[in-house]
Amino acid sequence: MSVVVDSSATLAWVYADETTKAINEVFAGVNERGAWVPALWRLEVANVLEMGVRRGRHDAAFRDATLEDLALLPIGVDPDTDRHAWGATMRLANRHKLTVYDAAYLELAQRRGLPLATLDKDLRQAAKAEGVVLRP
Repeated sequence: MSVVVDSSATLAWVYADETTKAINEVFAGVNERGAWVPALWRLEVANVLEMGVRRGRHDAAFRDATLEDLALLPIGVDPDTDRHAWGATMRLANRHKLTVYDAAYLELAQRRGLPLATLDKDLRQAAKAEGVVLRP
């Protein structure tokens, strides 16, 4: 089964000091079965990696190599996320007091009937309330 992965799970996999056994298991599954993300995922991940360069956490070579590695994973960008932004996504954001960005991951998991991989506490709580299976 595929999964929706958010930027928090992705970045926990990218940064060795944040990686856990559960995150490694999620990404082993991504490698085997693929994953889905809303289009904003690429922007969120790239932004965190760029901020890491600016703040001295890592260098540009790490950022670039990480983005190249992520591009090799079988992760599909959902083509319909934007169509739901002003409807279902906004309603989820409002109901659970999430950012619209976080609600986009929840909406995608609901719509595709997939588990959601996130480490974000508020998003996990909202997913549980909505009956969405969580990973890790």
